[in-house]
Amino acid sequence: MKTTLLTIGLALTIISCNNSKTEKRAAETTNETTAKAENTAASDQEGGKAITPIIDAYLAVKNALVNDNQEEAAKSGATLATALASLDISQFDVDKQTELQEIVEVAKNHGEHISKSEIEHQREHFEAMSQDIKDLTAIVGTDRTLYHQYCPMYNDNKGGMWLSTSEEIKNPLFGAKMMKCGKVQEIISL
Repeated sequence: MKTTLLTIGLALTIISCNNSKTEKRAAETTNETTAKAENTAASDQEGGKAITPIIDAYLAVKNALVNDNQEEAAKSGATLATALASLDISQFDVDKQTELQEIVEVAKNHGEHISKSEIEHQREHFEAMSQDIKDLTAIVGTDRTLYHQYCPMYNDNKGGMWLSTSEEIKNPLFGAKMMKCGKVQEIISL
C-alpha cells in the first residue's frame, strides 16, 4: 500500500513538474510570437514611412489629373520619378528586394513619361502606374489609409484603377468629363 501511494505521489509530482515546464514553454512561445508580430508591424510601419514621399507625389499626380492640369501633373510626375529613384531598397527584407526593384523601375518609368506627355498620355501612364503603387504598398505598407478606386468605363470599358486618400470619387482618368465615375474596391489600411 505504501509503495502504491509512493508511486502515485511520485507520478503526480512528475506530471505537475512537466505541466509547469509545458506552461513555461507555451508562455515563452507566446511571448516570442507576440514579439515577432510586433517586429513585423514595426517593420511595416517603417516601410510605410519610407514610401511617404512616393505616396505624396503619386497623390499630387492624381489630384492634378482630377483637375485636368497637365502642367502640374508633369511636375508631380517628375517629383514621383525622383522619389522612386531615391527609395533605398536595401532597407527591406532581402527576399522582397528583387520584386520591389522591379516595381520601382516600372513605376519610375511611368513617372518620367507623365512628366513629358500630353494629358491623355499622362492618364494612361498614371493608370498603369497605380497598380505598381498598390503593389508597393502591399509589400512595404503605407503610412495612411488609401482607397483603391475603380472606374469600369475607362479605356473603352476595360476599366482602370487608382488610389486615393478619400472615399469620395474624384476620377483622375477622366477628370471633369466623368468626375464621379467609379467606386471604392478596397480599403488599404495602415
